[in-house]
Amino acid sequence: MTKIRTLIVDDEPHAMEIIRRYATHIPEIEIIGTCNNAIEAFQTIQYQAIDLLFLDIKMPKLLGTDLVRSLKSPPMIIFTTAYQEYAVEGFDLNAIDYLLKPIPLKRFLQAIDKVMHFLHGEKATELAQEEIQHTQDHFLYLRVERRLIKVNTRDILWIESIKDYIMVVTKEKTYQTKQKISVTEKLLPQGEFMRIHRSYIVPLNRVEGYHPNHLLVDGNKIPIGRNYKQACAEKFDPKGTY
Repeated sequence: MTKIRTLIVDDEPHAMEIIRRYATHIPEIEIIGTCNNAIEAFQTIQYQAIDLLFLDIKMPKLLGTDLVRSLKSPPMIIFTTAYQEYAVEGFDLNAIDYLLKPIPLKRFLQAIDKVMHFLHGEKATELAQEEIQHTQDHFLYLRVERRLIKVNTRDILWIESIKDYIMVVTKEKTYQTKQKISVTEKLLPQGEFMRIHRSYIVPLNRVEGYHPNHLLVDGNKIPIGRNYKQACAEKFDPKGTY
C-alpha cells in the first residue's frame, strides 16, 4: 500500500494532536512530521517529499495561504482553521478541503475521502464545488491536471460533453475535465444556463440567434437535440413552436 506522506502545520498543539489522532484511523496516511509555523513548514517541504498538507491559516510570521502561494508545486492541501471567512481564498488556492475547528472526526474522514477521490481521478471537483456553492454562485471549479481550477461562469460560451469528459469553452481557453455533463449542469447558477442537447449546455445571455436546429453562440452553431427542441422554441422563439 502506497502511503500518503502527510505534514501537519498548526501553531496550536491541541489542534495538531487532534489531527494526528484522527489520522491513526486511516492506514493510508503516514504522518511524517509536524510544524508549528509556516516558515518551518516551507523549509521541511524543500527537503522532504510531502503528498498532503494539513495547514492552519492564521499563524504568526506567515499565513498558511501565503505559504501555499510561495510553493512552486504545492502538495494536496487541506486547510484547518477557526475562521470561515478564509474559505473562498482557500479554494482559490486549489485546496482539497477546508475544515473548520473544532474538527469532528466525521468531517475529517470526509476530507480524507476527497483526497482518495482526487488521487484516483474521480470527482474532487464536484465535492469541492458543493462546499462553496453558497458563497460563490458565479464560479465553477474544474479538476484539470490534478488541480482545481476556478472558472467564472460569466466567461463560459458553452459546455460540451464528449463521452466521459466535458469541455468548458471560454473566449480565452477551453478546459477539459472528466465529469458527467449532468453533474456540471447541477453546479451552474440556476436560471442562467440551459441544456439544449444531451451533449451541450449554453449560457442564456450568450445566445445570439435561434434556429429550430441550432442556437448561434458567439458566432458558433450549437446543435439543439431532438428532445430539447420544444423547450428551446418556447425559450427563444416568440411563437413558441418549431
